[in-house]
Amino acid sequence: MWIEPFLGSGVVLFSLQPKRATVSDINPHLITLYASIFEGKINPAIVKEHLTNEGRRMQEKGEKVYYEIRERFNTDKNPLDFLLLNRACFNGLIRFNNNGDFNVPFCRKNNRFRPAYVSKIVNQVRAVQKIMQTKDWTFLNLDWCECLKLAGEDDFVYLDPPYIGRHTDYFNRWSDKDAIEMAESVQTLDCGYALSMWKENKFRINEHIEEFWQDNDTFIFNHFYHIGSSENYRNAIVEALVIKKGFSATENEQIKICKMLIPQVALSL
Repeated sequence: MWIEPFLGSGVVLFSLQPKRATVSDINPHLITLYASIFEGKINPAIVKEHLTNEGRRMQEKGEKVYYEIRERFNTDKNPLDFLLLNRACFNGLIRFNNNGDFNVPFCRKNNRFRPAYVSKIVNQVRAVQKIMQTKDWTFLNLDWCECLKLAGEDDFVYLDPPYIGRHTDYFNRWSDKDAIEMAESVQTLDCGYALSMWKENKFRINEHIEEFWQDNDTFIFNHFYHIGSSENYRNAIVEALVIKKGFSATENEQIKICKMLIPQVALSL
């Protein structure tokens, strides 16, 4: 079974499409959205109606509608509002303050939800829903350490945690201590595992990989960050995919796993 403690955008899950999976994220709003699609509570028609109606109001009255929806979401936790905010906020970021409130500002595009863009989002929901229809997937809102407790020797754990040393916050804080604790816990598992993590850029090297993951196989590939407050923060970076040494019976099988994961991991970054 596929186990993923840091689901995030879910791009690796939806690309690899394992038949059985238990996936989790500390962000309850993300899990509620995916679980609602999986259970049929949210479908393409519902998404289209919500985005079209709220997008029309945003176009007529401007960004104050965005902040009205943001305040409503922080009270009601509606997964449709969560989807809308993610597509209307600055740079598509998902950030919460210490009180757990979504706090990303507006992208300043009042006509954000044009018919073509709404159709794009609806088609994405439809594609995800279609993938889910034949799958035995469980969506959980757990801390990573609780999720790891579910892993058995025949499972495979894929980890894409917040990147250490890059000042990234998600739904909660992620410290060096958290990263070290996770590294030590994961490497005691009897099953296979893989970690996605940045390795180096033109300014520095991520010493965390060398210090805490050195006994594994590391495959690298280049990636360019398109998200940043200015172009100065959008740079090329070397990413690493760390796979448990000896997980596969043969080297060829391990390389096959790596080749299968790397394109999907690159999509998620």
